This record gives sequence, structure tokens and C-alpha cells, in this order.
Amino acid sequence: MKKLSLLLLFPAMLVAQDKATTAPTKQQGKYDTNKFSQMYDLLATPNMFRTASGAPGPAYYQQQADYKIDVELDDKNSKLSGSETITYTNNSPDSLEYLWVQLDQNQAKANTQSSLAESDKISQVLPLDGFSSKYLKKDLERGFNIEQVKDAKGSELSYTINETMMRINLTSPLKPGEKISFSIKWWYNINNYRKEGGRSGYELFEKDGNKLYVIAQFYPRMAVYNDVEGWQNMQFWGSGEFALPFGNFDVNITVPADHVIDATGELMNRSEVFTAEQVKRYEQAQKSFDKPVVIVTQAEAEAAEKGFSEKKKTWKFSAKNVRDFGIASSRKFIYDAMAVKIGNRTVMAESVYPKEANPLWGETSTMVVAHTLKSYSSHTFDYPYPKAVSVSAEDQGMEYPMICWNYGRPDENGVTSKEVKNGMIGVIIHEVGHTFFPMIVNSDERQWTWMDEGLNSFLEYLAEQELDSNFPSRRGPAKNIVPYMSGDQKFLEPIMSNSETIHQFGNNAYGKPATGLNILREVVMGRELFDHAFRTYANRWKFKHPTPEDFFRTMEDASAVDLDWFWRGWFYSTDFVDIGIKDVKQYYVSDTPTTDIKDVKIRKGRFGFEKGPFVYLVSGDNAEVSDSKKKALKVQDFKPLADYVDQTFTAEEKASIKAPKYFYEVEFNKPGGMIMPILVEITYEDGSKDNYKYPAQIWRKSNDTARKVYATTKAIKSIQVDPQLLTADIDVTNNSWPKVETKSKFD
Repeated sequence: MKKLSLLLLFPAMLVAQDKATTAPTKQQGKYDTNKFSQMYDLLATPNMFRTASGAPGPAYYQQQADYKIDVELDDKNSKLSGSETITYTNNSPDSLEYLWVQLDQNQAKANTQSSLAESDKISQVLPLDGFSSKYLKKDLERGFNIEQVKDAKGSELSYTINETMMRINLTSPLKPGEKISFSIKWWYNINNYRKEGGRSGYELFEKDGNKLYVIAQFYPRMAVYNDVEGWQNMQFWGSGEFALPFGNFDVNITVPADHVIDATGELMNRSEVFTAEQVKRYEQAQKSFDKPVVIVTQAEAEAAEKGFSEKKKTWKFSAKNVRDFGIASSRKFIYDAMAVKIGNRTVMAESVYPKEANPLWGETSTMVVAHTLKSYSSHTFDYPYPKAVSVSAEDQGMEYPMICWNYGRPDENGVTSKEVKNGMIGVIIHEVGHTFFPMIVNSDERQWTWMDEGLNSFLEYLAEQELDSNFPSRRGPAKNIVPYMSGDQKFLEPIMSNSETIHQFGNNAYGKPATGLNILREVVMGRELFDHAFRTYANRWKFKHPTPEDFFRTMEDASAVDLDWFWRGWFYSTDFVDIGIKDVKQYYVSDTPTTDIKDVKIRKGRFGFEKGPFVYLVSGDNAEVSDSKKKALKVQDFKPLADYVDQTFTAEEKASIKAPKYFYEVEFNKPGGMIMPILVEITYEDGSKDNYKYPAQIWRKSNDTARKVYATTKAIKSIQVDPQLLTADIDVTNNSWPKVETKSKFD
């Protein structure tokens, strides 16, 4: 028999923490599967349109919708009238019997399906204007009034309106590769969004009687037709936003002559709508890279807001390869701009705002726009459009290609609190950032809000921290999502839920996906791998229509990190993270055991083991072990460590040999259902620290517990799991050894 020399690790003390208690008892997620299994059961089958790598396939296609639009704003009556010609190109392999057009303004009509679908209840206390609006006043006339739909020859086209969707009935199918042009004439009454709600409308300034218009969803818009579901003609119920094809826009906007406008696209007749001095200021702004140049001054805006001109002026804009169009118009607008260097191009960062927004907006808005363009470009691709505009619209936060509306103003004395300023900065970053997601990386918001809001909220967090490392970011830090993750399961849905079915919209569609991406970047993948993969996704799908599968697959394809366990847990379930320390055992080396050892487990070979606890280290060749039956180890079988070292190592080897004095076996447990890496910080009695990160795969063979042994030269004072709160662990009371008593709020 081969002889082995053994060292005994003797239990100096058995330190077992009380079994961890978890936060509220709840159902552990909403899926039943091996949490490390591949996601073939959840993802769409790859095909010629979308590959298994997450990239567009060789047969990928997308439709194109080009618009020529003429609109006129009736400021006195708050009415918008328009006509448009749509040229639609069928790049699909399918013949189309009809076309679907979105009529989003119809969602505001009285007694629509979206309003009837909402539960209602009596509020015992209501503001007087709220009570009057709800119970006394006649319903306002809202929604599109379609006056005509005609083909290219001027003949009437048959159409059917179903709530917020209009079907154009073609006289003959539109074959692959063919184009069709048709025109629509329409008008609608513009809503006061501060009273009625909505993503666009007008804001009334009662002191001077002026209105500030932010106009969107203002024209009948083509729906998306793609390889995933054919026509995306789901009704606009209010939460799920918009899915739109790309195209080119030429838009003529007629407004009162004293209005200032900014909009999607490049202004084609600047010299006709601005004074010569204002044009000169704009040319200066094109060369100013350090601060904005004021093009329409506050004095000019104050003079204009008193006039209420009866004359008209037409502004002409052209936009290439955009999916939508937005307009801001008011005689109250101050206008400033500056140049931003993005790659080898110069982009204009611009802001329009009323005097009520100063001095905050003049000092802050355009500078934040410029920062956002630089930050997002560094994480994705160079911003491709000629400009980005921030519009001051109180109680708003909404995005369109190259233009967005943002809230945040000083009080009547011009004083701005920190909360208002930070809120304004955050919303500007967020809404300008939406030009990247989903205005360029054009996901389907009607189905998957998280694909634009979640990804964008993550990039907003990065941009905020790059602007100011102490910025109070709401979404992104893992600790901020804990209250939501630990909430009542009845009011939680997986991120992979349709936009209209979510109870807590902001947490589910914004906060949780943003936090998940931050955890991937900081904890699971590391910044280098994550940033490359995320940039790959953005570049693969810019100016295209990605699905969730395309994102999940690309992140793995470009990083060589298996993330199926993460997508399953974080996106497809409501599992929560809770990792704790269940037990800690401490040992020391003893050269002379006090009794014979009857239960020893010694590894003999690749597959065979003797029975016994894990308290011994194999170190030599003195102890006798039988292959056929367990045999007690005698006291004389143990050999002093010092003798073994002297006989085994050379003098040179001894100089660099480790000399651990303390041995700790730590058992981690996972009361929460969500898989996550284990982050451990060890603090020694001398105050020094070591940090360890164990990958999520440590749980692959046991979903409940994992063990690690620490052989140290110094005594351990404390052990902490997730000391920096990077994993969204919902219960930190079980994260410490020795157990740390948490003071109550009362204490």
C-alpha cells in the first residue's frame, strides 16, 4: 500500500452563524427550468433574416416610408391642419394587400377603447378644476379628422379606421420591390397637455396669453411591417409607444410670423425666417465649441410675445433617414446653439426655451446636450444627425429624432433648487439619448418598452456619472432597484412583458433593465467585454429594427460570456438576489492529534474517495490507506509540517513558500432565486482587506449553497458579501460574519 503523510486541521472553534432569514416569503420567480440551461426554449429560431449570432441575416429587409408634409398651425384656435404624401416602398418578400397607418391622436378621443379599458374609482377629494373637467364639462373634440385619402392619380382610396389604426385598402397587391404613393388630408384640435395629459400639445402661459407648442404624433404615420410579426398594428393604448419605419421627410410648417420654430431635420430657409443678425449669430454658433451662442435673445423673445402677429411664415425642414418628426413652436422662444465635434463631423447642440426657463436653461441646457452627444457616441457610434435640440416644455419628457421636450424651470424669482436642476439635467440626457435608442437603434416600443427605455436609462446613468461622479442618479445603481425587487410578487412582472401589462412601469421598463446592464458591466462581464459587446449591438442594428433576441445573442456573441442564466433570471422572471453567509468554520494546523482519526476523507485518485469530513490536507507518504476498506489513522501516522517542509523544499523554495496559519471554510447560501456572482470582502485583524469575486457558475451544481476555503497568514476579523452593494441583494442582514445587527429606524 502507498503510504501518505497527513496534516490535521483541527477545529479551533465552530463558528456557525444563525441560518439566514430572508425578506418576505414569495414565489421564487415565474419560470420552471434549469437556471443554467440554454435559452432555446425562449428565443425565436434563427433564420435568414436574423442570425444565431444576433446580427441581421443575409435576407434581412425593412420597409421605407417617405413623407412630404404641409402643416399649418392655427394659434388662436389651437388647431393643426395638414396634408401629406406618403411614398411607401415594399422591400419585403411578401405581396401586401393593404397598408396600416397609425392615427395616434385618436387615443385622446372620448370613449375610446383605451379609456374604457382603464379601471376607475371615486376620489373623495378632487381639485375643483379636476372635478369640473371630469364630471361637469362636455368632452373635448380630440383625435384626427380624416378629410380624404387619395392615390397618386387623385382617386379616392378605400380605408377603414379601427381606433388608432387605419387600413388603406389597395386596389391591387403591392408586390415585392414596388412603391406606392398616396395622400391624406387631415386636421385635429391640439390638446392642452398640462390639463389633459399627453406626450405633446401646448402649454398656456396665462400671464401673457401665449402658448408654447410641442407637436408630435401630428400626422398619420406608417406602421412597421417586418419579418417578426408582419404588420405591427397593435392599438395605441397609451403606455407602449411607437414602432415606425425609416424614411426621408420634407416638411413645410406655416405658423404666425412672430413664432420661432425648431424641428426634426435641417432648416432649409434660414435666411427667410430669421433676421440677418440672427443668421450671423447662428454662423458664429457653428464655430463655438466651448459655449452656446444666443441666436434669438431674451429681449427679442419678450418683444415677440407681445405682438400676436396676424401674418404667417413658412419654415422648411428636411430630414434624411429618420423614423419620425417633431416640432416646437412659440413666439416666446429664446434660441441658443453651439458646435460639438463628434468624430470627424460637427453637430449642432441647440435649445429653445421661454424667459420663464432662464437663467437655468441658458446656463445649462445646451451644454448638457453637447455632453450627452459625446458620452453616448463614445459608448455606441458617432451621432449621425446634424443637430440635437432640447425644448423647455414643463411637465414633459419626450423624444423624437433630433428634438426632445424636457421639464425643469426655476421658480418665479429665478431660483432653482438642486433637485429641479438635477432633474432637468437627467431628463435632458435621457431624452437626447433617445435619439440613439430607439430613434436610430429602432426597437419596437409598442411591444418592448425596455428595449428603448431600459437601454437608454443605462446609458443615461453612464453619462450622468461622466458629467459628475457625485450626480444623484436615480436608475442604474444596483441598490436603487432593491425596493422594487423585494416587493409583492402580485405586482411584479418579468421585464419581458408587453408595455401595457406592467404594474410598475418606471421600475420594470426603466430601472430594472438599466440596473441589470450595469450589473453585467461592473460585476459579471467587466467593462472591456461589456463595452465591446454593447457597441457591437448598437452598430449592428443602427438604422434597423432589432428584437430582444438580437440583443441577447449579440451580447454573448461579441464577448464569449454565457449569459443565458442572466437573461433567464433578470429578464424572464421576477426572481430576486439574496446571497448570504450561512456558516463559517475555523481551523488551525495541529502536528499532534489527541486521538485516532476514524473519519478521514482522502482523495486517492481521479474518481475514488474515502469517507470523512473535509478537514485534512494531504502532504506526504506516511499514513496507510486501504483501497478495500476504511482504516483508522493512528496518531503516529501524522508528521509535523516543519519536518515535511525541511525534507521536501530546497532553501530557495522555502524563501517563497506560503505559510498560512489560519484556515476558514465559509458556506454561502442563496435564499433568493436569482443567480449572481458572489462578491466577498475579507477584513483581517490588522485592518487590511482582500476582495474575491466568484463567477455565477459557482451555483451550477448546487442552487442552494457554495463553499470556499481561505488559508491565510492573518486572522480574519470579518467577512462581508457584496460590500459595495453591486448585485441588488434585497436582504443584507445575512451578508456579514460575524453577524452585524442592523439598527431599526426607531433606534
